[in-house]
Amino acid sequence: MVTMLEVRDVSIEACCAPLVRETITADEAERFARRLKALADPVRLRLVSIVAASAGQEACVCDLIEPVGLSQPTVSHHLKILTEAGFLSRSKRGTWAYYRLVPGALEAAAAPLLDA
Repeated sequence: MVTMLEVRDVSIEACCAPLVRETITADEAERFARRLKALADPVRLRLVSIVAASAGQEACVCDLIEPVGLSQPTVSHHLKILTEAGFLSRSKRGTWAYYRLVPGALEAAAAPLLDA
């Protein structure tokens, strides 16, 4: 016995759901990618994690060297990148620099994808 197959319209309107909100622009995607790139490093993620877990979400650079097992200049380089990207703020006290997590910075890093 032969069975007939039903042929359905598979036009683009039938298979693609319409967007329900605005997407990020190319310029916004560039800025977003630069910020994410600052976090996309295992050492930098650890540094942010250590600062976030510290009292007052603040840590001295002297307290960040040993946990990541790198030299002070290398740790300072990573901290500079995180500061320039807006994840950490820096204050100088005597000869040491202290880094603090910028309130809302981690949440803001995901905002272009969630709130666009």
